Amino acid sequence: MTFGYSMNSFDSSFSLFTGIFTIVFLLILGIVLATIIKGIMQWGKNNASPRLTVSATVVAKRTDVTRRHGSSIDNHHTFSSTRYYATFQVESGDRMELELEGNQFGLLAEGDRGNLSFQGTRYLGFERT
Repeated sequence: MTFGYSMNSFDSSFSLFTGIFTIVFLLILGIVLATIIKGIMQWGKNNASPRLTVSATVVAKRTDVTRRHGSSIDNHHTFSSTRYYATFQVESGDRMELELEGNQFGLLAEGDRGNLSFQGTRYLGFERT
């Protein structure tokens, strides 16, 4: 009795699946590791940067909301996270966008002038003048 498949075709299909699975797994692992390494490098660079306080104006604010959908047997769940950013313009005309916590973001308004404190890409504070 034959089913139209030989053991050799099953072996080659299985090895093809295993090869593709391995490549996809290694690709995802590489992306995760690269993201972690990039974060650690930025953290180290920020720590090595001087803490600066400069006159600046808040020229823009924005949020970045990420939504993920998950489900279980009975319920559908939506998970979201929000990142907050403010763009500051210093006296030289240069602009920099820094990520802030939500409570800090809420205290800023576009057009505010004051002293911006930062270290590398790390926001430390803003004091209105």
